Amino acid sequence: MWNDGWHNGSGAGWLVMVFMMISFWAIAIWLIFNFQRHNSSSTHHAPPPPPPLQSTRQSPEDILHERLARGDIDADEYRQRHDALQARRAP
Repeated sequence: MWNDGWHNGSGAGWLVMVFMMISFWAIAIWLIFNFQRHNSSSTHHAPPPPPPLQSTRQSPEDILHERLARGDIDADEYRQRHDALQARRAP
Protein backbone atom coordinates (compact mmCIF):
# COMPACT_ATOMS: atom_id res chain seq x y z
CA MET A 1 0.00 0.00 0.00
CA TRP A 2 2.83 2.46 0.69
CA ASN A 3 4.87 1.61 -2.37
CA ASP A 4 2.75 3.54 -4.86
CA GLY A 5 2.76 7.29 -5.52
CA TRP A 6 5.68 9.41 -4.30
CA HIS A 7 7.24 6.85 -2.05
CA ASN A 8 8.67 4.14 -4.19
CA GLY A 9 11.46 3.11 -1.88
CA SER A 10 14.09 5.50 -3.29
CA GLY A 11 13.48 8.40 -0.89
CA ALA A 12 12.66 10.87 -3.68
CA GLY A 13 9.54 11.99 -1.82
CA TRP A 14 11.60 13.01 1.19
CA LEU A 15 14.02 14.95 -1.01
CA VAL A 16 11.18 16.86 -2.65
CA MET A 17 9.63 17.69 0.74
CA VAL A 18 12.99 18.88 2.13
CA PHE A 19 13.58 21.04 -0.96
CA MET A 20 10.09 22.54 -0.68
CA MET A 21 10.56 23.33 3.02
CA ILE A 22 13.94 24.99 2.44
CA SER A 23 12.48 26.99 -0.46
CA PHE A 24 9.52 28.10 1.65
CA TRP A 25 11.71 29.37 4.50
CA ALA A 26 14.19 31.02 2.13
CA ILE A 27 11.40 32.94 0.40
CA ALA A 28 9.79 33.88 3.74
CA ILE A 29 13.10 35.20 5.13
CA TRP A 30 13.82 37.06 1.88
CA LEU A 31 10.38 38.73 1.96
CA ILE A 32 10.79 39.78 5.60
CA PHE A 33 14.29 41.14 4.92
CA ASN A 34 13.15 43.17 1.91
CA PHE A 35 10.08 44.48 3.73
CA GLN A 36 12.22 45.64 6.66
CA ARG A 37 14.85 47.18 4.38
CA HIS A 38 12.22 49.05 2.35
CA ASN A 39 10.43 50.41 5.42
CA SER A 40 13.57 51.43 7.27
CA SER A 41 15.18 53.16 4.27
CA SER A 42 12.08 55.16 3.35
CA THR A 43 11.47 56.53 6.85
CA HIS A 44 15.01 57.61 7.75
CA HIS A 45 15.72 59.92 4.82
CA ALA A 46 15.42 63.60 5.54
CA PRO A 47 13.53 65.68 2.98
CA PRO A 48 15.75 67.69 0.64
CA PRO A 49 16.58 71.17 1.85
CA PRO A 50 14.61 74.04 0.33
CA PRO A 51 16.36 76.06 -2.36
CA PRO A 52 18.31 79.03 -1.05
CA LEU A 53 16.44 82.31 -0.94
CA GLN A 54 17.72 85.01 -3.20
CA SER A 55 18.17 88.20 -1.31
CA THR A 56 18.69 90.36 -4.37
CA ARG A 57 16.41 90.73 -7.35
CA GLN A 58 17.70 89.45 -10.64
CA SER A 59 18.10 91.87 -13.47
CA PRO A 60 16.19 91.25 -16.68
CA GLU A 61 19.50 90.38 -18.36
CA ASP A 62 20.25 87.74 -15.72
CA ILE A 63 16.83 86.19 -16.24
CA LEU A 64 17.39 86.23 -19.99
CA HIS A 65 20.79 84.52 -19.55
CA GLU A 66 19.22 81.82 -17.37
CA ARG A 67 16.46 81.17 -19.90
CA LEU A 68 19.04 80.74 -22.64
CA ALA A 69 21.13 78.42 -20.45
CA ARG A 70 18.06 76.28 -19.60
CA GLY A 71 17.15 76.06 -23.27
CA ASP A 72 13.84 77.89 -22.89
CA ILE A 73 14.80 80.23 -25.73
CA ASP A 74 17.21 79.90 -28.65
CA ALA A 75 20.11 82.22 -29.55
CA ASP A 76 18.08 84.28 -32.04
CA GLU A 77 15.31 84.98 -29.54
CA TYR A 78 17.95 85.77 -26.92
CA ARG A 79 19.57 88.37 -29.19
CA GLN A 80 16.20 89.94 -30.05
CA ARG A 81 15.16 90.21 -26.41
CA HIS A 82 18.60 91.41 -25.33
CA ASP A 83 18.53 94.14 -28.01
CA ALA A 84 15.02 95.11 -26.88
CA LEU A 85 16.19 95.41 -23.29
CA GLN A 86 19.18 97.53 -24.36
CA ALA A 87 16.96 99.79 -26.49
CA ARG A 88 14.58 100.26 -23.59
CA ARG A 89 17.43 101.35 -21.32
CA ALA A 90 18.89 103.85 -23.77
CA PRO A 91 17.56 107.40 -23.30
